[in-house]
Amino acid sequence: MNPKSVVSIDNDVMGGTPVFVGTRVPVQSLLDYLEGGETVDEFLRQFPSVDRKQAVAALQMARDSIISSARPS
Repeated sequence: MNPKSVVSIDNDVMGGTPVFVGTRVPVQSLLDYLEGGETVDEFLRQFPSVDRKQAVAALQMARDSIISSARPS
């Protein structure tokens, strides 16, 4: 999934906080839910404007970022 169809950063929307495209739901909310022991399904129930594909893609982007930064150049 194209990152631009997953996360939006716009100063006019939530002051530039990264949100899921087409919503005002901060990506941080997904991470907070998972950190608190909740499931992706519970997050999606609480934030129905976020599509499952977006949530999974955001987690994949986070994973890829961590893995790529951990590898030596």
